[in-house]
Amino acid sequence: MILDGKCPTGPIEQTWDKHRFDMKLVNPANKRKFKVLVVGTGLAGGAAAASLGELGYNVEAFCYQDSPRRAHSIAAQGGINAAKNYPNDGDSIYRLFYDTVKGGDFRAREADVWRLAQVSNNIIDQCVAQGVPFARDYAGYLDNRSFGGAQVSRTFYARGQTGQQLLLGAYSALCRQIRAGSVKMFARREMLDLVVVDGVARGITCRNLVSGEIESYWGDAVILATGGYVNVFYLSTNAMGCSVTAQWKATKKGAFFANPCYTQIHPTCIPQTGEHQSKLTLMSESLRNDGRCWVPKKKEDVAKPVSQIPEDERDYYLERKYPSFGNLAPRDIASRAAKEQCDDGRGVGPGGRGVYLDFADSIKRLGENVIRERYGNLFQMYEKITDENGYKVPMRIYPAPHYSMGGLWVDYNCMSNVPGLFVLGEANFSVHGANRLGASALMQGLADGYFVIPNTIANYLAGIKPGQIKDDHPEFKKSREDVDGQLKKLISINGKKSPAELHRQLGKTMWNNAGMARSKESLNAALKEIPQIRDEFWNNLKVTGSGAEFNQQLENAWRLADFLEFAELFAKDALHREESCGGHFRTEHQTEDGEAMRDDENFCYVGAWEFKGVDKEPELHKEPLKFENVKLAVRSYK
Repeated sequence: MILDGKCPTGPIEQTWDKHRFDMKLVNPANKRKFKVLVVGTGLAGGAAAASLGELGYNVEAFCYQDSPRRAHSIAAQGGINAAKNYPNDGDSIYRLFYDTVKGGDFRAREADVWRLAQVSNNIIDQCVAQGVPFARDYAGYLDNRSFGGAQVSRTFYARGQTGQQLLLGAYSALCRQIRAGSVKMFARREMLDLVVVDGVARGITCRNLVSGEIESYWGDAVILATGGYVNVFYLSTNAMGCSVTAQWKATKKGAFFANPCYTQIHPTCIPQTGEHQSKLTLMSESLRNDGRCWVPKKKEDVAKPVSQIPEDERDYYLERKYPSFGNLAPRDIASRAAKEQCDDGRGVGPGGRGVYLDFADSIKRLGENVIRERYGNLFQMYEKITDENGYKVPMRIYPAPHYSMGGLWVDYNCMSNVPGLFVLGEANFSVHGANRLGASALMQGLADGYFVIPNTIANYLAGIKPGQIKDDHPEFKKSREDVDGQLKKLISINGKKSPAELHRQLGKTMWNNAGMARSKESLNAALKEIPQIRDEFWNNLKVTGSGAEFNQQLENAWRLADFLEFAELFAKDALHREESCGGHFRTEHQTEDGEAMRDDENFCYVGAWEFKGVDKEPELHKEPLKFENVKLAVRSYK
């Protein structure tokens, strides 16, 4: 099937404004008759729930945490992009659009990316009005810094805790609507099924994580804003509760999963220290504004103290390889470059899996106080974890799984191929292509939640009758019974391995065979190992406790069950895409100097997969990508 993204035509500068005018509206009196379910209350979901409640819709919002304030958006550190051009350094909406398309290695829709760039400025105004404490310069104006893949300073930030401050802004807007009664908040619920009636999304089934009760909720539309799936690697920078479950349940009910192999490995994370770890820690990309990445030129120097390695014996490899962008090369490129140095035997720290991020030059130039003002909380976090003072000795960093560019397929209105199911933020595939630029995740989440979905969902709701299907429909009862049956099955296995043991096993398979570098051989090895791990899961899993109580073992088990099915689709997508682009790096497809080699003739499309059943071949649907405003070219940052 050839998919239609329903992108507006005409001059791209006018597409979003014209599209908003062409869409149907719901008048204020009728908005009160509709109910919208929002699953996930991070930046995309929280902003959507608050905005729709403000417009007058009845909203029910769900999160698995005890409060929306604990959504994983809180962990974002470095900043949020916008084309304000406050530094007067040549930025514009078009440049942000171009940088994002190029940064994604020409694997995203032009129309979606243009809209993102256009509304980016509105996001900053919205957040400032909410009281988000963005950094300001001496005169009191909003400050900017640089991020990877851009030669301008367009990133607004709140020290090293931008995600937390933006989430508190969205949370305050959400709380206002909860108090007003337009939003009902259901915390400690995890979505375990999408209820589809006659091909249309009509509700969800959740488990109450405190009592164990299985609950159903109906809605005239369902919005998924449940984040990404990189915990398929087990070790990642994501919160341990982040999973593919909501997306995968929707996939099993007919939603297409687009580009699952597009995952981002972040170049600046604290290196793994051993098998005992259950997650990894991000160190913001913003640190590469003032930190310089290097390794010793000689292999025999890797064990030496830094003070004993003279300047001319240090290889500042990003500055050497990519002089135009230096230490602010895009994430996929910076990650592969770090791996390259370590594979060459010049990595530092335990196991040789680390490179230095050195602030000595910046401290000498600006003073320690300036660096402390910019990144103080990040240095403090680094010292707490490593017991090393980043002001005195270089930090050690290494790439780690961080973000998923793939996600459920959506059209220009953020609606999936299942009518009534909308997908926002990291949970959809739409704007980042094969690689996300730094500080663009927060931009996408808030753009989708504050400015896109309030317009596009009205176009859908205007064409349906409110409250047609409610939770007394037989499909809701069937959904509850199916969920309950699967949970009982997980508990009844009574084997010997914990969910964590099996998840670690899957993670190693995925990281070794489908991580930073992939090949036909490694992906086929993954496709052989994944079913074996899945078979052991269903025969040797041990879940303690019962389903009628708070049970984190059970939570981890159902999330892993979905990862074990999803991982196979991930590997199949990576195997079918015989090219290298962005974060998808096939070792067979690279240039002589080790850069990604795209195949635009055969793979310039979105690959959207239709689930056909476990152990059955999924069906591939394609959405061709057209580039009319940015010329397809070899992506270069040299």
